[in-house]
Amino acid sequence: MAFPAGFGWGAATSAYQVEGGWDADGKGPCVWDTFTHQGGERVFKNQTGDVACGSYTLWEEDLKCIKQLGLTHYRFSLSWSRLLPDGTTGFINQKGISYYNKIIDDLLANGVTPIVTLYHFDLPQALEDQGGWLSEAIIESFDKYARFCFSTFGDRVKQWITINEPNIFAVMAYEFGVFPPGVPHVGTKAYQAAHNLIKAHARSWHSYDSLFRKEQKGMVSLSIFAGWAEPAEPFSVSDQEAVKRAMAFQLDFFAKPIFIDGDYPEVVKSQVALMSKKQGYSSSRLPEFTEEEKRMIKGTADFFAVQYYTTRLVKNQENRKGELGLLQDVEVEVFSDPSWISLNWVCVVPWGIRKLLKYIKDTYNNPVIYITENGFPQGDPTSFDDTQRWEYFRQTFQELFKAIQLDKVNLQVYCAWSLLDNFEWNQGYNSRFGLFHVDFEDPARPRVPYTSAKEYAKIIRNNGLEGPP
Repeated sequence: MAFPAGFGWGAATSAYQVEGGWDADGKGPCVWDTFTHQGGERVFKNQTGDVACGSYTLWEEDLKCIKQLGLTHYRFSLSWSRLLPDGTTGFINQKGISYYNKIIDDLLANGVTPIVTLYHFDLPQALEDQGGWLSEAIIESFDKYARFCFSTFGDRVKQWITINEPNIFAVMAYEFGVFPPGVPHVGTKAYQAAHNLIKAHARSWHSYDSLFRKEQKGMVSLSIFAGWAEPAEPFSVSDQEAVKRAMAFQLDFFAKPIFIDGDYPEVVKSQVALMSKKQGYSSSRLPEFTEEEKRMIKGTADFFAVQYYTTRLVKNQENRKGELGLLQDVEVEVFSDPSWISLNWVCVVPWGIRKLLKYIKDTYNNPVIYITENGFPQGDPTSFDDTQRWEYFRQTFQELFKAIQLDKVNLQVYCAWSLLDNFEWNQGYNSRFGLFHVDFEDPARPRVPYTSAKEYAKIIRNNGLEGPP
């Protein structure tokens, strides 16, 4: 089962989750520094990313892991507040630049293509203090930061992700309040943040397009989280409609404006307007784009970056009482099939990734697709032998092969989450997604390959799986 020649095999990390060095060498605080230092059991055992995998001082060890796997691509993120401590170019931290220059140069020297994310949940605290993603001012701040990164690193970086999982971020931060700033605003502020995230992405894409593309010849997109949705009752028309709404609110909410026409899906607009009216709002809780904004947003991605972990069953659930909330707007109940193997929040459903890729191909005019994250947590953190987890990866690669060969999906890059066990947000170090085990009790943070790492290296060497699909 050989994958197409030149297929990209990668792994991914993000700055706050692996770097540590939270206040080293002039780095400014980010919202996760503030959030974790406040304690209050918002994170497992009040753990923090203060040290994490220590990658700020142990990059050489990460590079060894990358070389051991034989990766063709490595996706990492830049810490905005390490480069610009107060979020603005008023003060530029040269040591931050040097750190990322070394990573980029080392990757290229070893034949590895960097995929660089500008924003992976770690907003500079100084910008949060000015309203963060709820303020329109963030659009300008993000654009200036993006331009700074394009001009500083774009001579060597040709694949950019502006924003990681804006859909997850908006919901976790503003609907549920479990990500910083940590205050839930049910049914309202997640839409406001999402609106600004889309506009910030679009502005930065245009900056790249007009100021840097001609010389640097790179590509810019954003990474959207997408699970697959299956109807709870396959022959139920109401459940089939519920699935359409679930996909519209999750994936298409961001993808349709950016890839198709600059505006939200009709079903999203009508659902939120209807519920808002029921609740006595004078207008929809979902902000509207102006005609000018729609023109600015449309077509602002050079490839389709998606992150898949799991599939859920979806059932129609009418919001008769007019309750406030995002799920209530979608009017669905979401759950997993009891027969699926469940690892923490990830249900193992490899066939879901093939269906998702086909959906993207059919809905978005057969774009070039990068899977910028996909993975499974290791069930037993004490064992390096994760043979069972590797089986899930293997099944996933079989589905990717079918998507490419049978469905003719234009998938070009796959990145496993993650290169290393790391700080998994609210779950701290209790959830291990790494191909390499990290001992967080040992100050040296040694990296040891799981069985999955050794098996993944074989896949990369062979550019695919051995044997029939």
